[in-house]
Amino acid sequence: MNIYPWFLQSHNLLRWLLLVTALISIIMAYRGWFLKKRWSKTDNILGVTLSSLADLQLLIGLGLYFFLSPFTKPAMKNMAEAMKNAELRFYAVEHLLIMVIAIVVIHIGRTKSKKAETDLARHRLSAIFYSIGLILILSAIPWNRALFL
Repeated sequence: MNIYPWFLQSHNLLRWLLLVTALISIIMAYRGWFLKKRWSKTDNILGVTLSSLADLQLLIGLGLYFFLSPFTKPAMKNMAEAMKNAELRFYAVEHLLIMVIAIVVIHIGRTKSKKAETDLARHRLSAIFYSIGLILILSAIPWNRALFL
C-alpha cells in the first residue's frame, strides 16, 4: 500500500486551510491594531489555530520529506547533484528551510502577542509576525503543482 499520495493530498488540502486561517488572523490583527480594538477570545483562538495548523502541516511535510517523497530520496543520496537541479534543490532544501522559518516566525508572533502588555501591542505583533510568516509560506509553495493537487 502506497501512502505517499494520501500524505501528499493531506499536505495539499491542509495548505489551503492554513492559508485561509492565516489570512483571517492577519485581517483581524490589522483590524485590531488600526481600529484599536480589544484583544478578544476570537483573536486568541485564531492565533492558536494558526500555529497548530502550521505545526500539523510541518509534521506531515516532515513525513513526506524524510520517508515518502520521490523528490527528496534521490536528493538525499547525492546532495551535490541535487543542488544542480532546480526542482530537486527546491524540494530538498528551499521549501523545507523557508517553511520552517515561516512556522518559527508565526510561533514567535503568537508568543510575543501573548506576552504583550496591551491589546494594541498584541494586535500589532500578531499582524507583523503573521504577515511575515504568510509571505514566507507563499514564497515557498510549489505553485506549479499546487493548483492541480
